Order: sequence, then C-alpha cells, then structure tokens
Amino acid sequence: MISSNDFRKGMVIEVNGALFIIIEFQHVNPGKGAAFVRSRLKDVKTGKVVDRTWRAGEKVRDVRLERKVMDFLYRTEDQFVLMDKESFEQIMMDKSMVGDTALYLVENSNVEVLFRGDTPIMVEPPIFVELSVKSTDPGLKGDTATGGSKPAILETGLVIQVPLFIREGEKLKIDTRTNSYIERAQK
Repeated sequence: MISSNDFRKGMVIEVNGALFIIIEFQHVNPGKGAAFVRSRLKDVKTGKVVDRTWRAGEKVRDVRLERKVMDFLYRTEDQFVLMDKESFEQIMMDKSMVGDTALYLVENSNVEVLFRGDTPIMVEPPIFVELSVKSTDPGLKGDTATGGSKPAILETGLVIQVPLFIREGEKLKIDTRTNSYIERAQK
C-alpha cells in the first residue's frame, strides 16, 4: 500500500479491483481545510480517463508491473502477435487489450508490453513512430510550411492534421502522445 502523497506520473494503482495509470496529479493545500491530491487516471483495460480527488495520506494499492520491449510481428482479424526479443517466445493479445495503440503499430516495430506476473496487461507504443501517408488531398502550388493544414489518413488508419505540402506516400514522424505531425521522416 502507498499513500496518495507518494503518487508519481506513470505509476499503476489498483482502485476497486481495476488497474489505473496515473497520468497527472497535483497536491493541493488550501488555506482552510485539509490538504488533498487531485489526480487524472487512465483505466488500463478500457482506456477511459477519470478524475479523482484523494485525501492527503489516503492509502491505495500499488501494482508492480514488468515492462518488456517486444517486437510486433503481425495482426490477425482480432489478435496481435508479439515476440519477446530475448526468448523469442510469441504471445497473442486481443484487440481489446491493445486498444487505440493499434493505430501506431506497423509490422516489425518495437512496443512496450506491461505484464502483471506472466499475464500481459497492455501495450504502449513508442513516443515517436514513422508512418506512411495512405491518402490526403493534393497540395496546391505555393503551399508553404507556415500555411494551413489538411487531414491525412496514415497506413494504420490514423487520421491526423498535416501541413499542406505533404503528399501521399511520404513517411512522417508522429508523436503518439498527442497524435500530431512532427516532421517528415529521414530517408
């Protein structure tokens, strides 16, 4: 058990039988009344984000998860196949466990898998991924880097806003935390 005063970003806690990742937290010490901790938590299974307020010093169960970097090999209709880089053991994860992370996964890419004991809990994509543009409107002559933006559909089905000069087939560097275009990928 840990205290709400010991919260850290990225820590996994158990609340009412469900696992949550602490996305952000803030210790508040008002002029009157007792101190408290505001937190934003992400449900590991559903991906739903909830806000919760804790009394200062309130006890909560800390969950220890092991992180393993694994290779994403391929996907079937409703499962994802991953391989441990050290033992070459393959595991299959349901589409529901992978969730929105599937939008960043291309074959033979590295991902972090969180395990509770021997059971995989969730998949985390790398912070930056390189994805090809599957379709977007053509740019017009004179489009500049400081101009507007347009939607682009990437190879995994992810839709993001890109600068007007981006064309189909180009490889882009994407920030998975914000779903935003960073730059063209290096060739």
